[in-house]
Amino acid sequence: MRKFNDQSKSLVALDQDSTLIAVIEMSQSCWLMGGLVPGLARERAKKLAPDAEALLGVLHRWRDEAIKAGCEIRRICVAYEAGRDGFWLARWLRVRGIECHVIHPTSIPVSREHRRAKSDRLDIGLLKRAFLGWLRGEARHCTMAAIPTLAEEDAKRANRERQALSKEVSRIVNRMKAALARLGIRNVNVKLRNAAARLEAVRTGEGEAVPPSTLAELRRDMARLGLIKAQIKAIEAERLERLAQAPEVACQQMVGQLAQVHGLGIETADMLATEALSRELRDRRAVARYAGLTGAPDESGARRREKGLSRAGNARVRHGMIQLAWRFLLFQPQSALVRWYREQTRGGGPVIRKKMIVALARKLLIALWRFVTTGEVPQGVILRPAA
Repeated sequence: MRKFNDQSKSLVALDQDSTLIAVIEMSQSCWLMGGLVPGLARERAKKLAPDAEALLGVLHRWRDEAIKAGCEIRRICVAYEAGRDGFWLARWLRVRGIECHVIHPTSIPVSREHRRAKSDRLDIGLLKRAFLGWLRGEARHCTMAAIPTLAEEDAKRANRERQALSKEVSRIVNRMKAALARLGIRNVNVKLRNAAARLEAVRTGEGEAVPPSTLAELRRDMARLGLIKAQIKAIEAERLERLAQAPEVACQQMVGQLAQVHGLGIETADMLATEALSRELRDRRAVARYAGLTGAPDESGARRREKGLSRAGNARVRHGMIQLAWRFLLFQPQSALVRWYREQTRGGGPVIRKKMIVALARKLLIALWRFVTTGEVPQGVILRPAA
């Protein structure tokens, strides 16, 4: 039986005499294609501009060359590394009958030499060997990324934009506070709505008015801060409207279900639903691994040590879950997970509490995954009444 979202190996038997295999090394200025064409002894390579139509033309030309060499092409397989270009090309090729896969870059084995040669042609060779092993069904030869739909990708944008804008708010506020601190001013709340109007009356530590260039800079920063806050409010209003208009959508149902947990807000619920829980993860280990909340053991011979979190998963989910775990201690003190945490950290200092909060975050993520997939409410967790 096939496991959910198991991309570690191909489940289709490979007939190399009837399969055209191609890999693409993508960059902003050009694409380099490498191919294994049945019937041709020499491996093919072609550099072209970043153009999907031109890429499709090269694939069709290689297919025609294989047919002329007496091989019948029943399958065309293409792969490239996940990166800046995202998944649009994979979706575009699949619509046109080309089997396309996206490889996790971290799953490609590379040389461990201190200085190794690096070029697009060498990278094509690595991709080709890894992709060919995956097509043969070799487990864990490389790992493929699950290709989302355009709607699934778009659902993540609002939460990610809000997170970026929140960081920008912190950056602007810190810069204004630093500018005022240089003048000996520490009693001005720059986040107030009418802070710009109060700047004229502010006096420096020397009793002077704020210098004109600094005053103009602060006013521009405050105007920028007001614009960003308005954009954040617009994003939050659009999300609430989207939840009200389409509550039957699976991802929106997850958001509403998670928001019932006392202490888990709509922002965190939206992040968890769009980034992690809407994916078809096969078991609890895959859930923890996707968030990067698993350990990284370093064992060799008699050496046994732990290097800490793997950090190989989704950083947004990992950071959000650790913050949620701290909040859980306040809002769900009678839950079984919090009681387990209190028992494990009894008599320990801050160091053990920080280490164990990661374990709590991992257990909490798994419990929330079970909650949205099977409806099993975590033991002792208080739920808000459904809206």
